[in-house]
Amino acid sequence: MAITVGTGFLVQPSSSSSLSFRGRRNSCKPTLGGVAYRFLPTRSSGPSRLGCQTGVQAQQRPTWLPGLDPPPYLDGTLAGDFGFDPLGLGEDPQSLKWYVQAELVHARFAMPAVAGILVTDLLRVTGISNLPVWYEAGAVKFEFASTETLFIVQLILMGFVETKRYMDFTDPGSQAKEGSFFGLEAALEGLEPGYPGGPLLNPLGLAKDIKNAHDWKLKEIKNGRLAMVAMLGIFVQASVTHAGPIENLVDHLSNPWHNTIVRTLGGSSPS
Repeated sequence: MAITVGTGFLVQPSSSSSLSFRGRRNSCKPTLGGVAYRFLPTRSSGPSRLGCQTGVQAQQRPTWLPGLDPPPYLDGTLAGDFGFDPLGLGEDPQSLKWYVQAELVHARFAMPAVAGILVTDLLRVTGISNLPVWYEAGAVKFEFASTETLFIVQLILMGFVETKRYMDFTDPGSQAKEGSFFGLEAALEGLEPGYPGGPLLNPLGLAKDIKNAHDWKLKEIKNGRLAMVAMLGIFVQASVTHAGPIENLVDHLSNPWHNTIVRTLGGSSPS
């Protein structure tokens, strides 16, 4: 295969594995994506010279849309960075840092939320336990405390933890100082903002070297993004069908050609 470039060069594939330009006077061999190309001068009406004195290195990385160049501020160093920012929200470096932490926290909330909804709905549908459907669980009255008391306790506890997290974000390492967390600093062993670590939050010690834990960070954020999308689907599903996800699945499997998302969104009642 040969491709003519402009009016003076012929591009031919050769064999190599990196993008580089090594020039002699009349030839240059760059490679890209495992394929090398030779730039050879073709016939022209006048003299032509090809100088390849500067080495060029290029790396390709996966993006959310193949062939799309990611914005320059998303250079692939962040875990799960696939160049997705159509609104340009991360152009400001400080805003980008905050969005990274916000996504991480939402992902960590979504993962146990999805697991909890699926498990409780499975227990309810199978009759193992008399549990309320997940979107009505907040209205359940408990004997050991009133709803108001539980709300205030949660507000205080969550407010304290989120305040400490924000303080560590604005001043990394400040919350690992002695006396800053009721004497639990050694048990938490703050690794970096967003990754407190320690035997309490990292009991298996999977990422003690947080600087070289890119694979673990990538796995967490991928699962977290999947959980957030699943949570959105569960919200919409409950709003449309007024049922839990396991119940919806059982209805679909009972009559898969009739109880479908198309019929549901079209207003047809499931059989």
